[in-house]
Amino acid sequence: MITASVEYRVPYADTDQMGFVYYANYLVYFERSRNELMRSIGFTYKEMEALGIGLPVIEAKINYHRPAKYDDLLKIVATCSWDHGIRLQIDCKVFRGEELLVEGYTIHAFMNLKTGRPTRPNEELTAKLTAL
Repeated sequence: MITASVEYRVPYADTDQMGFVYYANYLVYFERSRNELMRSIGFTYKEMEALGIGLPVIEAKINYHRPAKYDDLLKIVATCSWDHGIRLQIDCKVFRGEELLVEGYTIHAFMNLKTGRPTRPNEELTAKLTAL
């Protein structure tokens, strides 16, 4: 299983009137770590899309434990689990120091960008994901 992480300092624009990170922004944080995860296996979204493959989110789940606030330094960790089919699950955790704030996952389906239909990843991406 491969894991990647990214640090992110919460800007004021990410917070709501109560001073907490707005709940939907955590999905954006999940995406930040997911991008780093793809980059760490040597296959970026840009490269995948150039080959005509998309990876849309088809399911998302988030459990909120504690709120993040303006200027908090967060560590967002993504872990990939792939079942060698057309779906991919990315588990994400958001930490402030050692404190777990949020955890959840997104499930993605490999999609042919021309047809909009589900597809298996190509050989190059399969090899990189199999090495996990």
